[in-house]
Amino acid sequence: MLLCAMETVKDVFAAYRIELQPLYDVQEADAIALTVIKEVTGQSGAYIKAFPEFIITIEGQMKLRAILDQLITGEPLQYVLGYTEFYGLPFKVNPSVLIPRPETEELVDWVLNSNPPSSAINILDIGTGSGCIAISLKKNLPDANVWAMDISAAALKTANENAELNKVEINFIEANILNLQPTTYNVQLTYDVIISNPPYVTPADKQLMHTNVTDFEPHTALFVSQDDPLIFYKAIADFALEKLSKDGLLFFEINESYGNETVEMLKMKQFKQVELRKDMSGRDRMIKASL
Repeated sequence: MLLCAMETVKDVFAAYRIELQPLYDVQEADAIALTVIKEVTGQSGAYIKAFPEFIITIEGQMKLRAILDQLITGEPLQYVLGYTEFYGLPFKVNPSVLIPRPETEELVDWVLNSNPPSSAINILDIGTGSGCIAISLKKNLPDANVWAMDISAAALKTANENAELNKVEINFIEANILNLQPTTYNVQLTYDVIISNPPYVTPADKQLMHTNVTDFEPHTALFVSQDDPLIFYKAIADFALEKLSKDGLLFFEINESYGNETVEMLKMKQFKQVELRKDMSGRDRMIKASL
């Protein structure tokens, strides 16, 4: 392992570029370095860029080294720091939950654009993980009642901490959508919005993924079998058939490779106005449907 000096801001950028080269390109390494320097020094990004000869304290250098040693293993920066930002809000993250992605922000935005801010609606987020979807929706739809379901007790603990961090009230449910027992939820309740970013990564997809995802993020929240890649979408669609209110909406984040198949599955189950939408990168990544 190289032990590059990190006395100045310029030194830190150089060290991070060299030592993260096997994992990240120069632009990614620089972005990581900038985030870490901001975290360690408390300086703004503008200041750091403007003063590359800024001297970092010995204590700061030690922290920068320790963080770099973790990053070299492939551990994602968000797990190393213990937090990330999603839809303008802070979220704690750890290996029990997926790291929220920008395309999921687009899904949240779609839901918000489909419902006025004063909507007193019932929302259910299935497979909530860190709680980023449910919490962001509640924060922007304060009159809504929001439930969030996950199979993982550890994920729900993190999601609950994030709800407290963002000062919103979420009703959490520990349950498996593939084997849902009526005793775990209110069978009388109906939802105006059901939303989910369920597991959808197939073994074929896994071969193309970065090791900082496959080696560190929770597999139960990521992977499905090649034989039945839509298993969670089918189960959630069946649940929605029973639990969506009149004119209710179903939202999915999807595997871009199965956009048309997911649309056809929903149409076969008699969902209407099934809309497949591309993300900012031009990939088929989200669906809205109604009954």
